[in-house]
Amino acid sequence: MSDASNHPVAIESIESVLRAELAHGDSLIGTIIPIMRHLVASDDHSVFSEEIVARTRSMLEDVSRQLLVARAEAAGAENPQDHDHDQLGELAKVVAHDTALLAHIHALALEWQLTERMQARLSLDPVLSPLLQALIASSDPATAASAMQLLAAQARYVQSQRRMQLPLGELPADLLHTALVALRSYVGMDDAAAGQAEQLICQKFDESSSRIGLMSRLVLGMGGGALAALSVEHAGVSLFLTALGIAAGQDRSLAVLSTNEGQLARLALALSAAGLKPQLVEEQFVALHPEVSLPPGFEMLGPDRAAAILAHGSGYPV
Repeated sequence: MSDASNHPVAIESIESVLRAELAHGDSLIGTIIPIMRHLVASDDHSVFSEEIVARTRSMLEDVSRQLLVARAEAAGAENPQDHDHDQLGELAKVVAHDTALLAHIHALALEWQLTERMQARLSLDPVLSPLLQALIASSDPATAASAMQLLAAQARYVQSQRRMQLPLGELPADLLHTALVALRSYVGMDDAAAGQAEQLICQKFDESSSRIGLMSRLVLGMGGGALAALSVEHAGVSLFLTALGIAAGQDRSLAVLSTNEGQLARLALALSAAGLKPQLVEEQFVALHPEVSLPPGFEMLGPDRAAAILAHGSGYPV
């Protein structure tokens, strides 16, 4: 491996390449949510994968269905599950209007697509990864208990994704609030049943027991050992993506997006900024994108420079 201090021109060259690739990726990101918002409201799937559009739309509708059912139950409806299909579609459009919520749901669809790809190509179990198995066997009772909870949550996630559903309880707290605001906006801010439904939903909600909450707590609890979670083959797709977001200081949705084609500079920079040595970054590319090679000179880029370049990326628009 070359000594970076002896090759300033080479370092400038690789940084220039990565900055250009990151800027190109950012320009693509800027179009994703507006296009996705249009596609989930129409039948035009010419730009994005039909599977991703269908899965995103279905999860939006499932979130909307749960909101309408909760409101109907609060209103004392005889059949709370009965609702007008047009009403469901209209509320889904209101829910999809929020960029952060739509980006989160889109990221879940991408995460599942990657999960299926890794299962098919690497026989990677979507529920029980080697790392999760090790955490379950931990001598620390709290870690083992949290890992067992995550095992159950991950199994539920797999079933939900196969059904293209998204339980309200699996939303991050700020996005659950956004969904509830969307309901009130749709039915009227003074709607008493919507207000009661909101109270009941919030009383049952516990972000720390959600799948992403459990993963975040486990990764943070690993301390320096969290580097082990930055191996997709060892950690599994979901824990890997959570660890990548935390270690690189990025929103998890953006970490998910970085694994997609067109965002590979962001992935390389995020892995480097997270503390992985160039050889380990290359191993992750072999697992995730075996047809892609890191640019020459990447080994001269340290974590600090990678983080600095990454910090100039725009990410999802807000």
